[in-house]
Parts: sequence; structure tokens; C-alpha cells
Amino acid sequence: MESRGGFRDGLPPRQLGRLSVRDLPLVTIRDLAVSFDGAPALNGISLNIGMGEALGMVGESGCGKSVTWLAALGLLPAKARVLGSVKLAGQELVGARPETLDKVRGGRVAMIFQDPASSLNPVHRIGRQIEEALRLHRNLRGAAARAEAKRLLDQVGIPDAGRRLDAFPHELSGGQNQRVMIAIALAGQPELLVADEPTTALDVTIQAQILELLQEIRRDTGMALVLISHDLGVVAETCERVCVMYAGRIVEEAPVARLFEGPAHPYAQGLLNALPPITGPRRPLAAIPGNVPEPWNMPRGCAFGPRCAHHHAACDAGIPAARQLGAGHRAACLLAAQPAQVVMEHA
Repeated sequence: MESRGGFRDGLPPRQLGRLSVRDLPLVTIRDLAVSFDGAPALNGISLNIGMGEALGMVGESGCGKSVTWLAALGLLPAKARVLGSVKLAGQELVGARPETLDKVRGGRVAMIFQDPASSLNPVHRIGRQIEEALRLHRNLRGAAARAEAKRLLDQVGIPDAGRRLDAFPHELSGGQNQRVMIAIALAGQPELLVADEPTTALDVTIQAQILELLQEIRRDTGMALVLISHDLGVVAETCERVCVMYAGRIVEEAPVARLFEGPAHPYAQGLLNALPPITGPRRPLAAIPGNVPEPWNMPRGCAFGPRCAHHHAACDAGIPAARQLGAGHRAACLLAAQPAQVVMEHA
């Protein structure tokens, strides 16, 4: 049996009785690939997300973190070509009918973004925007919707919630607007919340408050959380498991503690080496040399090869397949397995 975080498609009936609901996959992604005008943006993403789990997805800009979830929810432009499978509790989302996706988006799966100013409607009051989500996903209207909107603002920690319902977005701070976005996301009582760089535009103090709020909500509601970030420190504080992405692929996946203690992929090692140490003597930060390859000009074999200090000829022979290194830990690198165990996916 594969780990919850890796490759498991199903479980023998005799083992189901030993698992809690939390151990069962809520989302199963298999071989998800996305291209734009023939240029690949995702190259075969596969992962599971358990019920109530917190998963972090990290990597440089353009690695495919956000595209993964925009593709899963059918939010990419028409020119995007999407292949593979994304199942939400067994329901296929790739290629699903628009009315099916309308029920999933904002209902069973909600997504919040880094800039609430571009997501909130500047000409509508906060209360109206929350009430619209309540009407669409829970069929609440009138006084019932307004009362629930106030409760949601209270839940996300906005003071004087009753008065704030009548405020416009420009009358609130950036941190308060992000809390409003979280309230709108919670209006549909989602099973999964995807938070795409939700704290990037906020100062450090407000950032910590938003992350703590997301953790509290996850504990209180039992929803799963996907946190997309370029900040490994934020992921370490918030998540149980982390996927490291590079050039449209997952190059390493591990429990957070395992990744920080011993990353197996050179790219994950490079990201950690670029973090300032919290304890111990100061040291120069080590930048990863080079740049992420353009999607239409990918190198042969391992995409990280040109930037890797351990690059050798075998790395150019084919794309390294992910190897299981331990419970919930896999890495797509020849150095992560013994030579006799290496399996190559030829490009």
C-alpha cells in the first residue's frame, strides 16, 4: 500500500476498517498535464490529499502550483489543454460539465488568492458579497443570509462585524479584506480550501494572524487545506506535508519534518539552503544558480540538471521517476535511489 500522500489509488477492504476518515483521500490527482499552445505548464502531477489534511505546495514562480488547482477546478482559459484525472471523493472534475463544476467551485472546494483587492467587487458592500455566496451554495436569503454573513465575519475575526457588513472593500485594510475573502470561501462550507499565496501582500504581523486563522478554521471545521506558497517557513508552520514543484513536476513530497531534516532532491536542498538559519551561527545564504527553464525550451532529462551541482550524464538520459524513500516520502532524482533501483521515464 502506498502512503496517503503519494500514489495510493485504493485500499483492500480489510484495511479500510483500520483507517479513520481522515486517512482516506479527499482529492486524487493522477497524471495531470496542462499545456498552452503546445508549451507544457504541468507535466504529469500525481498526488493525494486526505480529508482534513494540510498540504503545502512550494516552488519558484511558474512551477505550476497555481495552475494545478486552476486546472482541477476548470478555471483555465479555453486555449489550455488539460489531460489526466482529478477526482473529488471519487467524482471526476477534468472534463466535467459546467453545472457540475459550478456546484464544486465555492461549495465543496473554495479558493482564495493573494490579492483580495482584485477578487472583491469594489462597488458592492461586503455583506452583499458574502450573502451572494450563501445564496449560491446554501440557498440562504434575506435575514437568514445576513445573520450568517455576520457570523462568518465574527468567525474570521473582524471586529464590529454587523457594521462591517455595510462597508465597501476600500474602507477595510488589506488584512481585513483577506479575512473577508476567507469568510466568502467558508460560506459554502467547503471540504477543501485552496489558499494561493494568501499572505504575500500582508505585513509580517498580519501574515501570522491569517495563518493562525486558517489553522483554527481547519481544526474547527475538519476541512482540508492546500497552502500554495514560495515560503518554506510559512509551510512549515501551517502544514503537515509538502510538495516541492519544479518546472511543472513534483520533484519531492514528504512530511514537513522529514523534508526539513533531510531533503532528497537537490532543488529542495537548494530552497532550504536559501533560508536564513533560525538558530546557530549566521551563514551566507546560498542562491540556486541559473534560471527556471522556459516551458518551450526544456532541457533533456531532468529539468533541474543545468542548475544542479550533482548533474552527470545519466541525468540527461531520461526524466527520473519518483522513488519511494520512506513513509510518505518520494523524490524524483537519481541520487535519491540506489543505482540498481533507478527507473527512468524516457522523454
